[in-house]
Amino acid sequence: MTLALLGSRRGTAAAIILAVIGLVLPWFVYPVLAIDIVAYALFAVAFDLLLGFTGLLSFGHALFWGGAGYVATILIAKAGAPFAVAVVAALAYAALSALVVGAIAIRRQGIYFAMITLALAQLQYFVAFQLGNLTGGENGVQVSSRGTLFGVALDNDKVFYYAVLVVAALGVWFVVRVVRSPFGAVLGAMRDNEQRAVALGFRVDRYKLVAFVLSGTLAGLAGVLFAVGNRLSGLDGVDWHTSGKVVIMTILGGIGTVFGPLVGAGVYESLDYFVSKTPIGDKTNIVMGTIFAVCVLLFRRGIVGELLALRTKRSSTGSERAS
Repeated sequence: MTLALLGSRRGTAAAIILAVIGLVLPWFVYPVLAIDIVAYALFAVAFDLLLGFTGLLSFGHALFWGGAGYVATILIAKAGAPFAVAVVAALAYAALSALVVGAIAIRRQGIYFAMITLALAQLQYFVAFQLGNLTGGENGVQVSSRGTLFGVALDNDKVFYYAVLVVAALGVWFVVRVVRSPFGAVLGAMRDNEQRAVALGFRVDRYKLVAFVLSGTLAGLAGVLFAVGNRLSGLDGVDWHTSGKVVIMTILGGIGTVFGPLVGAGVYESLDYFVSKTPIGDKTNIVMGTIFAVCVLLFRRGIVGELLALRTKRSSTGSERAS
């Protein structure tokens, strides 16, 4: 159903609506908040490639998000590297890290896979904490200037936002292409019945590893956009809370839908920001946890997942009446 939506008129209409929202967003909210929303949206889509379309639950994706953010900001702030060079280096770090972590983790399944990714991500957290001279420790690494891209200065928040929007849109397009390709069909077969995929002759471990590397690299790209957009990378980016946050966003929007994580990230980040500005801002985590619990109880498939299920139900009802 999800793949059919991505190639349908309704899918195209949904993409256009999301694009329009993205184009006008920085004119209605603080531009840096808009950058955060789009960066987390890409992060959630990258995570959904692994969870929703491959069936692998990672509790350590902050390793790629925060690690790549550190690499980019350190190169820009301390080595004076151009923005493009910093991004390429950060992506290389994310891809290599995902290759190593994936090669170790895919040897296990289920909760064991999740715990291995969490353990390795926390290992990076402690390394970042110990290397305070390089990472800034609890203070993080601050970027005074974002530099330029193709001759365009990126220090203006709205200019940088639109650069982030273009990159995120290309990232989402890439994920759509992957899940609709023969490679994506194999991932779906593995997710639904891994033993059957093995019986058909597919080397499932290789497919899992490639999916993990793609997901980790895209997560790293999102982390770079977030860190440079906020002119700061810190320990919170590599902490396990960030890994849990992207899981919540994906579930909230709808696992295995592509559009769902986009919606989930937007809803979560917006609520988190605006609740923190209210008189109960010191209890933001409690409020967000309650909202998430209610949504899971009432919308088990996520926001977009429930809408798709409702559409399917109406279509089947209409077909029965016509017959």
